[in-house]
Amino acid sequence: MSVRAPDASPDPGPEQSVRTSAWQHALNDRRVGVMLWLGFASGLPLALTSGTLQAWMTVEGVSLTTIGFATLIGQAYVFKFLWAPLLDRYAPPAFGLGRRRGWLVLTQLAIIAGLASMALLSPTRSLIPLALVAVAVAFFSASQDVVSDAYRADVLAPAQRGAGAAVSVLGYRLGMVVSGGLALWLATRLTGWAGMYLVMAALMSIGVIASFYAPEPHAPPATPRSLQAAVVEPLREFFARPGAWALLALIVCYKLGDAFAGALSTTFLIRGAGFGADEVGLINKTFGLIATIVGALAGGVLMARLGLFRSLLWFGIGQALTNLGYWLIAVSPKSLVLMAGAVGLENLVGGMGTAAFVALLMSLVDPRFSATQMALLSALASVGRVYVGPATGYLVEAVGWPTFFLLTVVFALPGLLLLIAMRKRIEARD
Repeated sequence: MSVRAPDASPDPGPEQSVRTSAWQHALNDRRVGVMLWLGFASGLPLALTSGTLQAWMTVEGVSLTTIGFATLIGQAYVFKFLWAPLLDRYAPPAFGLGRRRGWLVLTQLAIIAGLASMALLSPTRSLIPLALVAVAVAFFSASQDVVSDAYRADVLAPAQRGAGAAVSVLGYRLGMVVSGGLALWLATRLTGWAGMYLVMAALMSIGVIASFYAPEPHAPPATPRSLQAAVVEPLREFFARPGAWALLALIVCYKLGDAFAGALSTTFLIRGAGFGADEVGLINKTFGLIATIVGALAGGVLMARLGLFRSLLWFGIGQALTNLGYWLIAVSPKSLVLMAGAVGLENLVGGMGTAAFVALLMSLVDPRFSATQMALLSALASVGRVYVGPATGYLVEAVGWPTFFLLTVVFALPGLLLLIAMRKRIEARD
């Protein structure tokens, strides 16, 4: 234990000082900086096939049950581990880039084409074709995530993981805000829905530019010997670890409460709380950007001081409690100030929790199998977000919005209990 003189500032200790110094140094590295734009490219398509599409359907009068089932459009995010071995095994002969960056550019170009196609369709006149194109966009977006996650795990040194996760989450949330808040504002005030999707397709070019700018890893992991090796060996290595199944359960449950609360949040604010689509866009999405920026960066800084386990624990508790903000909106008179406060706090803590969660996933990956293992882990992390949608629609109709948001706090408890039970294993990964 260090001894300090009277009236001196507390000594952070050598381990904490090393953590903080390493995090600050990592921010100046190009490998960390490019994560902002790759994160943006990953976050942009997600909202356009989920929350923003949900708002479009809501405004056009599509039934609540249909909107709930439309959340299944994102199933590719759950099943992406099935084709991740192909992306690990083969390198596309495109643009003279490496294996990771080549796939990034190809998937990003496919997303651009898909978003432009969605601009030609409508929820009222061509709901099924629109849904099918959205499924295709989600497929290529999930594939981009596979490669982006693998690239991040390959290129970042262990000391850069906290900073890299924070910057990546910042970019990801920025992409979601642009394709959520800005998109809703554009659609309702300026361009219409079709024009907005064309604007979003153009913004995806940021990811293409970032993929060309991104550096290759100093020591790229070896390509699997065969497709069979790319499928079997990553799973064999992971499930040979002690407590592997408990780790998977933790990954599914850690953000389950958030998944329930966010599944129909846009519909709740428009239809349940009575706000306009433009108000929801500007406050629920755009105002949330500021809180998310602060949350993601603060999460990275606090992780350097708290370590991985304590960050996951305290941020996880915060994520559960901030769901009560939506309950307060549901039981209170309509108030933009209240919505802004609840949304701001939820995004602040959500950014912190997601930064810690991404760092956890990176710590669990064997560099030899980064694409397949990251795809498996991040796919499991998406289970709640994708599959609670239909259940959420029925649950809201059965118990009402106020009771539903109280239940989301209860749904967060299993993940926190699993986290506490696995404390030693997680601390060993820090």
